[in-house]
Amino acid sequence: MNKISLKKNGSIAHNGKIAEDDPLMYLSFGITLEDGYTLRSFFQLFEHYEILSRLNAFFATFREQYEESPSEHCLYDGFDYLEFAKIVEMVGFPGEPRLDIYHSLRGILKDETFELKAIALDCLLDMPLKTGALKHIVFGDSVDVFTFETAYTLFEFIDGVLWDLSFQGTLMACELRR
Repeated sequence: MNKISLKKNGSIAHNGKIAEDDPLMYLSFGITLEDGYTLRSFFQLFEHYEILSRLNAFFATFREQYEESPSEHCLYDGFDYLEFAKIVEMVGFPGEPRLDIYHSLRGILKDETFELKAIALDCLLDMPLKTGALKHIVFGDSVDVFTFETAYTLFEFIDGVLWDLSFQGTLMACELRR
């Protein structure tokens, strides 16, 4: 698999050189995140490569929130870091089996995993962001969890992070309706 490095300033490096244009050619490339990569780095990716913002319908909403956020110290002390992971769930075995494959962006504190739903984007932007292992979960008579090393493509990363962030604030929105 071809590889790129996502730099903490939001740029893409391929073969040791910063990609100046045409980031679409890298969508199927595997990614590594530079040490110090944050959620802010993720949003800076779109500042460097505007065309990538058209990959996901949710981006416009997040761009607004990102631009209105402070330029530094956007941290949430309830997590050590954020983790982007791939989940494969085998559901309904024995019985009618179903396989669900999805990506997840979660907060990690020590060995515990937390959803980000109730946490504002401006509290997360400067949190370290890492890629995690693939978790294969088998639901049946018992629940078995297997962990595997995996790779992520640039497209999976962009779409998966934005998809998971799209659920953010749902608790607050529910409270407003009451």
